[in-house]
Amino acid sequence: MCRWLAYFGTPRVIESFVYEGDHSLSAQALHSHKAKLGVQGDGGGLGWYSHLPEPGLYRNPGPAWSDPNLRELSCHVTSHIFFAHVRASTGAPNIFVNCHPFRYGKWLFMHNGQIGGFSQIKRRLQEHLTDVTYTALQGSTDSEMLFMIMASKGLEKCPKEALRDTVSIVEEIRRSEGIEEPFRATFAISNGEQLWTLKWASDAQAPSLFYRNNDPTSVLVVSEPLDKESTSWIEINENSLLHFCKQADGQITEKVERFL
Repeated sequence: MCRWLAYFGTPRVIESFVYEGDHSLSAQALHSHKAKLGVQGDGGGLGWYSHLPEPGLYRNPGPAWSDPNLRELSCHVTSHIFFAHVRASTGAPNIFVNCHPFRYGKWLFMHNGQIGGFSQIKRRLQEHLTDVTYTALQGSTDSEMLFMIMASKGLEKCPKEALRDTVSIVEEIRRSEGIEEPFRATFAISNGEQLWTLKWASDAQAPSLFYRNNDPTSVLVVSEPLDKESTSWIEINENSLLHFCKQADGQITEKVERFL
């Protein structure tokens, strides 16, 4: 299982979340407290928004803790929305195109979890891609497949419905194939103006997900807390969709709803 964080709010330097502190994202890559696998050494990456409509992207299949370019970027890049991810592969090869985050136009996406029986249903899932999204597919992960299905199902018009349609498609195909291995996942997705996160599991054992919004002008969503201040982190409930949006006064509002 992977570890990730998504930040939205007043522009911040990425380094403070990825490298600073005893339980930063880089530290979690070496020793995670809440992941099935204690080490997340199969790649690391950043996605961030700046003055351009499309987000910047950096990915490397090597361990995040020993990647000098990741450290260099994180201490120089400042952004109002950024994603950071450290990967523990669940089967797909440890290569560049399988690392998170993923980019499609102005959209960023990252994922933690696994589609149970993915290798059995991969071909059927591909049938839900458009010609454009099929061509855009670069790697072999279930993560990128989920993202491309969302893009095929109206992500640009209504992210919430695209998310619902995508999860419903996966679950229906799994049921029809008689797959018992669960579908467990947490997602983060953004268009540079808003942030959506999802915690989902077909067996009510979704991967961990928390958020903190002590400052009304920012929110941080993480696979696991970056520090020991347990009272400052809110654990996201099973099968919940969160939507974060910035208001005219700079404050970040949140909407939490039951998913499916």
